Amino acid sequence: MNIRFGFVAMALSLQNASPSQTMTVTHFKKLVDREAALRKITRIASSNLTNTLRILRHAHASGIHVYRFSSRLIPLFGHDLTKEWDFFRYLHKDFEQLGDFIREKQMRTSFHPEHFTLINSPREDVVNHSIEDLKRYAQMLEAMGLDSRAKIVLHVGGGYQNKTRSLERFKRHWSRVPNNVKERLTLENDDKTYTAVETLNLCQSLGVPMVLDIHHHRCHHDGTDLRDLVQPIFKTWRGTGLVPKIHVSSPKDETDFRRHAAFIDPDDLIPFLDIVREFDQDIDVMIEAKQKDEALFQLVQELTKRPGFRRIDGGTVSYC
Repeated sequence: MNIRFGFVAMALSLQNASPSQTMTVTHFKKLVDREAALRKITRIASSNLTNTLRILRHAHASGIHVYRFSSRLIPLFGHDLTKEWDFFRYLHKDFEQLGDFIREKQMRTSFHPEHFTLINSPREDVVNHSIEDLKRYAQMLEAMGLDSRAKIVLHVGGGYQNKTRSLERFKRHWSRVPNNVKERLTLENDDKTYTAVETLNLCQSLGVPMVLDIHHHRCHHDGTDLRDLVQPIFKTWRGTGLVPKIHVSSPKDETDFRRHAAFIDPDDLIPFLDIVREFDQDIDVMIEAKQKDEALFQLVQELTKRPGFRRIDGGTVSYC
């Protein structure tokens, strides 16, 4: 089987290439000329998109085919201070260049919204904000000209003291999500509230692909063996035109188990790959580590020293 690795947002191998430069609300309000403030935000966003293209070029040149965009490409996008401003009027060329490169190089890209995007909230204002937030992510992907294979990875949300009701509320609110957003959404198990089993059941009910986070599963599970979950989780990806994707991270330490370490310990991943190898299934693996692309390079290097692994390119290995 082949395993492709990706990284999140920042490439530490590059200098001065942040895709997440921002402007605070406080700074925005200090600028007397509102239109000048909006144009400054737009210039920051353009720089973020330019840096994202630099990162993608670096990734492709390094043999990396999987990448997650920064969730902060456009500062204050969706805030009341900017809601009348048409960012895409000024940024359409930046987005087009990104999309052209991604399609040409056949890269797999995604977004992962912030933790406050909660479809299953009991508060109507939070639900409305969350749906609008998801629409903005879809709008950026559409501005790149990317089809529904460019996904948005979302956690189920809060438990709100009654997970059964919260899951039912997610299903009810799902009908309010626009179809162009639904077709991009995938759901991920988390480290405190919704287990892989609960997330899988919801995905099966809604017909949504599931992203399995194996670190989260170690942090929070109901005792179900991953071996029993792999096939049904991977089945949710059928018909998407994509191989299944998982997330991997290593705990910072035993006393701070949920936080991500700087690098990936191969022994936190290989037992899972041993399971997947039994089904001979290609997968994509998003590395969630503080050292970003450097963590990816180190993991690939370390894996190829282990029996059964063979490097295909800078971001891909085979495991036989």
